[in-house]
Amino acid sequence: PDMTEFRLTDHARARMQQRAIPPVVIEALLDFGQAAHAHHGGCILYFDKAARRRLERERLDRALDRYLDAYAVVAESGEIITVGHRDRRIFRH
Repeated sequence: PDMTEFRLTDHARARMQQRAIPPVVIEALLDFGQAAHAHHGGCILYFDKAARRRLERERLDRALDRYLDAYAVVAESGEIITVGHRDRRIFRH
């Protein structure tokens, strides 16, 4: 799927506003994020160390640094269900 044209549920859109996560962060998660399987199908995208390094190499601006704890939950359909800030680690199986 074209990553610049991501689809959001109304819930995800509301969470982006509530949690002050700009669309550019979601794009970066889609482009650079590490995927972990979610329990209900789909996956969680987040910035692990490798993703942070890729992000640093590709993007010269440091504007995204404050969003490195962001995550997005993506349904199997490719639609983004919700977004937020991690306050604990994501366990990978």
